[in-house]
Formats: sequence, C-alpha cells, structure tokens
Amino acid sequence: MAVVISGTGLFTPPESISNDELVQCFNQYVENYNEENKQAIINGELEALSPSDSAFIEKASGIKSRYVMAKKDILDVNIMAPRFVERPNEALSMQAEIGVAAAKEALAAANKTPADVDLVIVACAYTQRSYPAMAIEIQQALGCGGWAFDMLVACSAATFGIINAANAIRSGTAKTVLVINPEILSPQINYKDRDSHFIFGDVATASVIEDESTATGKHVFKIIAEQPITQFSNNIRSNMGYTNVCTPETSLDADKFFIQQGRKVFKEVLPMVSQLISEQMAKVDLKANDIKRLYLHQANINMNSFIAKKVLAREPLANEAPIILDEYANTSSAGCIIALHKNKADLASTDKAVLCSFGAGYSACCLILEYV
Repeated sequence: MAVVISGTGLFTPPESISNDELVQCFNQYVENYNEENKQAIINGELEALSPSDSAFIEKASGIKSRYVMAKKDILDVNIMAPRFVERPNEALSMQAEIGVAAAKEALAAANKTPADVDLVIVACAYTQRSYPAMAIEIQQALGCGGWAFDMLVACSAATFGIINAANAIRSGTAKTVLVINPEILSPQINYKDRDSHFIFGDVATASVIEDESTATGKHVFKIIAEQPITQFSNNIRSNMGYTNVCTPETSLDADKFFIQQGRKVFKEVLPMVSQLISEQMAKVDLKANDIKRLYLHQANINMNSFIAKKVLAREPLANEAPIILDEYANTSSAGCIIALHKNKADLASTDKAVLCSFGAGYSACCLILEYV
C-alpha cells in the first residue's frame, strides 16, 4: 500500500516582529538592568548584561523576523512576553483555532472535506493544555469523524505524526488523516536572554495523509522510505510543567523556558541527521544527484547548510534546500512543512525529495518522498 501526503496548509499570524524591533526592546532592558544594578556590577556581585544586535542574530541563525500571536507586550520592556486573553471553556481555544485554519487549507489542497477524515493527530512541541486533547477539539470544530490524539516530540513532531498517520492507514484503522502542527512558541521564550530571545515564532501547518489510490490533490508526495530515531539529551530542554507549582519559588526560573547548549547540539545532532538521511536514501537506492529538494527542519541556517552539503556532496542551490526561517524564525515541528508547502510547485513527476526534522530529545526523522 502506497501512502501519500496529498495536501498541506499554513496559517501565518497577522503580526510580525523584525530583528530590529526585538533588539531595540532587548537593549533597553539591558540598559535598564545595568543601570539599576550599577553598584553590584562594579562590586563584582553581578555581571553586566551585553546588548544584542540584528547583525549578530542574522549571522548566528539566519533569522530576520518572526510571526507572533501577540506582538505588543513582547516589545514592552516592562513585560517582554506575549499576553493572551483567556477564553471561556465554551469557546474554541487559540491553538485549536490556528490548527483549524491550517487544516482547512490542507483539506482544500487535497480535495477533501472534513467528512473524509477519520483521524486527527495534533503533533507539536507544546500544547496549551494537557486535556482534553487539542486534536479532539479540532476534530469537533472541523466536523471530522473517527478518532484523534495529541503527540509531543518537540521539533520532530510533524514528521513523527506523518509516520503515525501512514501506519494507521496501512493498518486499516484510518483512511484519511489530518496531521496538524499548531506551534505557539512565543510563550516559551525568555525574551531577557541574549542567546535565545530571537529564536522562535508562532505558526500552524497541516498535512493530509491518505492512500495513493484515493488521492486527487494537485501536489502529491508518495512516501517511499521513512525512519524516526531518538536519543536522550539535556542539551535542548524546557522544564515547564504542572509540577512547577509544587516549587513556587523557582516556578519561573530561566530553565523553565527554552534553553539549549548550541555548540553541543551542532556537534552531536548534525552527524546523526546526515547519517539518517544517507541511510534512508540508500534504502531506496538514491544518490545525491537524485535528490531535487531538501525540506529540512528550520532551526538554524548554518545547520541546514551543513546537512545539505553533506547530503548533496556540494553547495546546494537556493531552491534545492529552501530556507523559510529568515521570515518565520524557528517554528519547531512546522518548519520543514512550511518549506515543503511553499516550495513544491516546480517539481516534476518522479522527482525525489527529503523531508527531515531534528531537535530536542534528541529526536530526528527522515522521510524520502516521490512527487507523483
């Protein structure tokens, strides 16, 4: 049985923050902090904070801007965090709302209706609540039948979700699956940390997965090889959770937000990912010059360049390994789906592509796709 990705969708928040805007707020915070703690800094009791700049951010990451669900308070030096109006339980939650928007576009692209869907998987880095499952809320909001569940695998959640969807179809427990990646990441950022305040953006993506025999979408990708892997590491971590309320004195310490050891991640993850892609290419007897497109996780332009060079054995052309993080920043699991969604119209029948994620866990997943 051949399983395909038959449609993708994208929801982009209406507000964007440029590097310059973010840096202006951060540097004002640094100036205020250093002034307020001037004597302690002089006495050596505290270290002075260093300002940031847009050139540093772009060179370190490739990021130029990011979309967010709540811009104003992030750029308020007295708040420096998104602020959301809590919705009543009877209203559609924010994460479900953006997931529904992406799902509707994916369904339209696949020529499907909600009635065709019998499994909804919400696969992302964070959900705004633990239960009821976001997927079940989206299932109801769309009017889908069948069943639904959430799964969290950090930046690899979308690709892990697609593999779970494909296996459900192969097993006969579903016929048409929606995999939705509603990534509201702006609340996970410590906007007072120079090394990470610029990394994430908010977005939602969705993919329709089905048997090839029922696919009628315009842009269809057949899954011809796939493999997820995981290894435990503390080098990318967030300790935010319910148990934090049991230690209220540390409930908002820096380690509750996103933290990473960037150099260690670069050194340890990239060989793992490059080997994973090479193994999956070998499984279906593909060589470097057979790959027309690399849809890679969008975390850091330097990481993507390294992997692309390793896989292709040369410098990639811009359209061979498309970058979207300059506009969207790191959108966790959604990044590789955005890259595919925006960069597929020029492919020809039988063209081969790599869809690959990697991130906290460590988790990584590679799918080899054939454009139908």
